[in-house]
Amino acid sequence: MIIKSISSNSIALALFALVTALVLSSVDNLTRDKIDYAERLAAQRALLEIVPPERHNNDLLLDTQPVPEAFWSILGLIKGGNIHIARYNGEPIAAIIPSVTADGYSGDIAMIIGVNSEGTIAGVRVVQHKETPGLGDKIDLKKNDWILAFNGKSLSNTARSQWAVKKEEGQFDQFTGATITPRAVINQIVATLDYFNQDSDRLFNQPQKKDTNSTGQVEQ
Repeated sequence: MIIKSISSNSIALALFALVTALVLSSVDNLTRDKIDYAERLAAQRALLEIVPPERHNNDLLLDTQPVPEAFWSILGLIKGGNIHIARYNGEPIAAIIPSVTADGYSGDIAMIIGVNSEGTIAGVRVVQHKETPGLGDKIDLKKNDWILAFNGKSLSNTARSQWAVKKEEGQFDQFTGATITPRAVINQIVATLDYFNQDSDRLFNQPQKKDTNSTGQVEQ
């Protein structure tokens, strides 16, 4: 009887452990799916702010090209990154490029910079920074519309001497009590446009990735 009781208890414990493991695995997978969904949604929103849905009909998240290692330095990338290509009916119309400056007042400022095929800026968004609240954080569109001043600008229609804050004889506003931050952003945008001018022919002549014809927009 004792042996039978021990055997029954062992089986029950084993079954309990198995069921618990299955439940935990399911919860973990569900949590991971939710995190993946949230990350995809956030990434999509940022990309669509720069190239809105009416301008393209491919999947911006999936239609990507890696940044060539030779250009990591100019773009401030330590481990590389992916460039998102916007296309309309298969034709490339813009590239959204990751770019980081280490010259912010409080450290790195990470951006995505959209450049139209003709070299003009489609949009700039700061995606990560540690700048001072109320001062340098005006680079964030949620705080201020300063970043929109770059839309439509290029190295062809804006002289290099004008890519500076107004107190340094440029055309872009500085922030009261914070010149380092906008200067860092401006300089990195110029660096990104320099990269684009060097690599755009290769970038836009890459074949479109398979299964990226639809917009792939995440339902909210």
